[in-house]
Amino acid sequence: MFVILTKESSPCISIDRSQNHQMEKTMDIPFTQYQPPKALASGFWQQVGLPARGRKLHELLHAGVEYRVYPQLAKVSGIEQKALARYVDIPSATLSRRAKSGRFKMAESDRLYRFAELFKATLDLFEGDAEGARAWLLKPNAGLGGRRPVEMSATSAEYQTVLNLIGRLEHGVSV
Repeated sequence: MFVILTKESSPCISIDRSQNHQMEKTMDIPFTQYQPPKALASGFWQQVGLPARGRKLHELLHAGVEYRVYPQLAKVSGIEQKALARYVDIPSATLSRRAKSGRFKMAESDRLYRFAELFKATLDLFEGDAEGARAWLLKPNAGLGGRRPVEMSATSAEYQTVLNLIGRLEHGVSV
């Protein structure tokens, strides 16, 4: 099978069925090119208020994420703030102190970032469908031993397990 892309014409699929190996166009089927989802996925990190990767992110996590990221993350993910604090293992008294100081500690910042990464990966899995992503995160999953993915962002080992599951689902690997 050959895929032919030209500037002058729309993309088409051509099938070679000749015995003397010359290309004989037997079928031209127009198709549309893949377009990434335009929902939250493209501007996710800007909406949350965090850099996605790199030195700026590393420095920010070490210095502590600003408190304003927390309500933004809750809003973007559609998870209630109290529930988000539970999922990232930040007690309410600590949350109150961080609201006053304006900044989270390094370990808390890391857990918030892990949750953001987890939601973003799920959002990508669901092709930008925030409702579908949220529903999947909140539902017990057989691939995680019956645990809810959202409850597995507090430790790096659990977080990695969920990301591995998402990777398997993206690639069609049985779970």
